[in-house]
Amino acid sequence: MRRIFCLYNSILIFISILIVYMACYSSFDLFQLVKNGEKNSRFLFLASTFTIGFGFWILSFIDMMIKNVYATANYNIPITILSMVVGICFSGMAFYALLDKEKKKRRIYVSAFFFSLSLLSISIIGFYSIGSTVYYQIPQLFISFLLLFIVFFISIWLSFYPVTISATLKKWVRPVCSLLMTGVCMISHFILLSDVSAPEVSVVRDSYQSSFIIYIALFVSVLVLGGLIGTSTLIRERMDVGAINVRDMQLALDESAIVAFTDDNGMITYVNDKFVEVSKYSREELLGQNHRILNSGHHSPEFFRKLWNTIKRGEIWKGEILNKAKDGTLYWVDTVIVPFLNKEGAPYQYVAIRRDITEQKMVQHQLEESVREVSDITYALEQSSIIAFTDKRGIITNVNSKFCEISGYSRQELIGKTHRIVNSGYHSKDFFRNVWQTIEKGEIWKGEIRNKRKDGSYYWVDTTIVPFLDKNNKPYQYLAIRNDITEKKRTEEVLHRQDKLAAIGQLAAGVAHEIRNPLTSIKGYAEFLSMDETEKDRQEYFEIILDEIERVNSIVEEFMLLSKPTVSVLEKKPLLPIIDNVLSILDYQLRKNKIQLNRFYEEPNPFVECDENKLKQVFLNFIKNAVEAMPDGGSIDISVKKGKEDISIIIKDSGIGMSKEQLKKIGEPFFTTKKEGNGLGLMVSFKIIENLNGKVYVDSEINKGTSFHITLPSVH
Repeated sequence: MRRIFCLYNSILIFISILIVYMACYSSFDLFQLVKNGEKNSRFLFLASTFTIGFGFWILSFIDMMIKNVYATANYNIPITILSMVVGICFSGMAFYALLDKEKKKRRIYVSAFFFSLSLLSISIIGFYSIGSTVYYQIPQLFISFLLLFIVFFISIWLSFYPVTISATLKKWVRPVCSLLMTGVCMISHFILLSDVSAPEVSVVRDSYQSSFIIYIALFVSVLVLGGLIGTSTLIRERMDVGAINVRDMQLALDESAIVAFTDDNGMITYVNDKFVEVSKYSREELLGQNHRILNSGHHSPEFFRKLWNTIKRGEIWKGEILNKAKDGTLYWVDTVIVPFLNKEGAPYQYVAIRRDITEQKMVQHQLEESVREVSDITYALEQSSIIAFTDKRGIITNVNSKFCEISGYSRQELIGKTHRIVNSGYHSKDFFRNVWQTIEKGEIWKGEIRNKRKDGSYYWVDTTIVPFLDKNNKPYQYLAIRNDITEKKRTEEVLHRQDKLAAIGQLAAGVAHEIRNPLTSIKGYAEFLSMDETEKDRQEYFEIILDEIERVNSIVEEFMLLSKPTVSVLEKKPLLPIIDNVLSILDYQLRKNKIQLNRFYEEPNPFVECDENKLKQVFLNFIKNAVEAMPDGGSIDISVKKGKEDISIIIKDSGIGMSKEQLKKIGEPFFTTKKEGNGLGLMVSFKIIENLNGKVYVDSEINKGTSFHITLPSVH
């Protein structure tokens, strides 16, 4: 019979060891879920507390049953339950001490103390539940507590606090710690059993009753063991899945992101390989430091103050930071800082996830520089050039304000139209055909074009047309950049006219004297012969001869004026009275030819420095030409406008106008559109204006009239 009881004792001891091992392993697994912040953390906390407390109680209960298996004992159920409750409570206190995620050793000490106290209290109270007598020996009690405390401290430290060990060894931490705790629990419990003596009994229990108790114990143990194994398996599977997910996420982060953990004071507690690679610091140089080690000095203290204020409130901060590596190189990181909060809602650590965006920032900087340059160029073009965009059909899609200003059309009037809206009719169809053939081939066209404003006046533009090509090298739109060269063209015309005048002056210098002397002789003899002539018909012939001689002489006089212009005395004179005086001289002729005169004067009366008589001659020539260009009547508009530096005078008629060919020859000697005249009057007038440092520009169109644009320096 004793062999059977010895066999039962061995089985019970094995079961108790297995139960304690599974209880330690399962409870630590459950509490790890609590530490990881899993859902239902309160339930998991209670489950982990009950599992280890119940495991300790099962160990004590089975060992007491082994101690009392040969005798009948009177079990005190309330005290037995009390021992279990006290043990579970102390286990709960031990786990509660570890709930705060601050990594402080004193919390490990407190937890190890309560775990040790849990096992001892269950054992001691359990002994009293069977009426056993306990003979306390202080050294043995102290050794038992010390062993428990040391093993629990090591197990907690390895299980719940980061330790730098390889991944392979980390897998064995939990099983080894559970085995150590199981071993020390058994040793400590058997040390305490040596101080216990069972009560003496006179009657031995029958074999049936003893076997029944053992079967009951085995059945309960198997149930508990099965429950613990099932729970542990489910938890392990769940944790394995979670661990795989975490590992995959960490691997993905490590491959793509720069990761760092800091405590609530900003001290670095963890960095990944990417952080080490980018910063060029070793892991040992970074751990225990704050992020000032990477401060580039680019950001202001206010920048970091706002950052800290954000994350200390438990909010996520996102932004871009310029850091400095160990070798002094700078790099940009797109940063997300996530605070981890404790149960009070206060941050206890932070994780910073960064992405290296140095190349992106460089590209962005280059792009910004390019955009700035383009913007500057665009602004310069906008201010100085006439810009227009057209589609591939030549329809205007956009114009700048300079285009509107010079053309006189609004943006709404221009967009949707073609450039025919400003066509002056000056250029031939072949000219524009050549333009289109060039740009449709994707080539740039450059040239000068004469355009017409909305008010009918003309202006010249130096034009560059740039085609924009698609992926098939076909133009899809055109950019026309124009510069106003009207003044340049007028200057060229003046220079051309001056060249002609110079040539005529040289001709006059060589020929005038040779013509004048014979004319004088011819005139003298003609007058002498006419004095003796009595026949009336012959007398008329002499008068015609003398008139023609006088006409030739006047032409020679004008040639002499061109070759040797007289030195004029320039005086400051009001302009409007000079013009009005000329108009009063021509008043009869204007009314006779049914010509309406319109004056457009700007006040105040502008002053010019001039020879008054010669300036009157200019206005007289221009206005007489206008009158003679309107044989059937019409209108003459005279406008005077004072600018900052000069005065603009425009004499515009509504006469027959001139063609492009005639306009090119105007001012040349002996060119005139009238039946009478030699063209020298306009030539002399142009010369007078040029001697006054002024300019003359003639604008004309067939059947629409002619305009003389005179510009004279203003005298303040």
